[in-house]
Amino acid sequence: MNGQESKQARILEVKDITKFFPITKGFLRRVVGHVRAVDSVNLYVNEGETLALVGESGSGKTTLGRMIVRAIESTRGSILFRKDNETWVDLTRLKGNDLRAVRRYFHMIFQDPYSSLDPRMTVLDIVKEPLIHNKIAKGDEARERVREILKIVGLDDMHLRRYPHAFSGGQRQRIGIARSLVCNPRLIVCDEAVSALDVSIQAQVLNLLKDLQIQFGVSYLFIAHDLAVVEHIAHRVAVMYVGKVVELAETSELFGNPRHPYTEALLSAVPLPDPERKQSRIILRGELANPANPPSGCYFHPRCPYATDLCTRVTPQWREVAPEHFIACHHADTLSLKGMF
Repeated sequence: MNGQESKQARILEVKDITKFFPITKGFLRRVVGHVRAVDSVNLYVNEGETLALVGESGSGKTTLGRMIVRAIESTRGSILFRKDNETWVDLTRLKGNDLRAVRRYFHMIFQDPYSSLDPRMTVLDIVKEPLIHNKIAKGDEARERVREILKIVGLDDMHLRRYPHAFSGGQRQRIGIARSLVCNPRLIVCDEAVSALDVSIQAQVLNLLKDLQIQFGVSYLFIAHDLAVVEHIAHRVAVMYVGKVVELAETSELFGNPRHPYTEALLSAVPLPDPERKQSRIILRGELANPANPPSGCYFHPRCPYATDLCTRVTPQWREVAPEHFIACHHADTLSLKGMF
């Protein structure tokens, strides 16, 4: 695939996106610093693929996902979204009616299936709401569309008039998936969409998401901390640490040939299904860096077993070390790191 074809296949491009939350102090709420929740992130999502975003809690995954769907405003950078075959828009610059017109093309599935659904609304009203809000359908047409999408996600007509409290966690998440899918979007951000579910239900929901991707051609930005789940669903994986993406590669490449020490440590914590294989767990020293006062140079250097003086002084550049394998590490070319395969 040449560069032009790859460019045309992309549906989302995030360029230098940054989000700083101000730290205020005193009666006058004077700004005394900033929390670097997302710090100059660059990534892209191809049409019909799943890009997983992984990292420890507090690494900025959810903040990035919410910025992409414009639930949070960015501090700087651009989010380019292809709403049809030819038209690209910068979501960070859209306001009012222009933003509302493009919202139908991207949606979000939330982590908690219990709190993400309005307990006062029936399933029919919950799933129908995006159709009404985006002026896509109403009346009998909207009801028929809701019935179709509920059947696709594994629910029946008898569920239409029920309220969220009458469903299990897995069923509630199916309702959330139906609500996100009803407008036939091009991109869905899945924010820890299966982390609150039992393991057996997780597998069912993951398989459902994969089937829906094949059926509708939708792209996913799949935010997760469970690498075993990510391996099952993702085409590519981006690893975040303290607001920065430190590695991005195809799933098999990243799991088998990690190039960043932080990725190696994350992979070492994944349980192996084979009891005869032993995994040497890498225990990182210290805690996740403070995003309000990150260390100089590479943010990971205080915990990195391979850090040198260069890592403490100079911020590593984001670069491509192999085809479609990007890294932010000074020593990626010389380290020999252990993957899962």
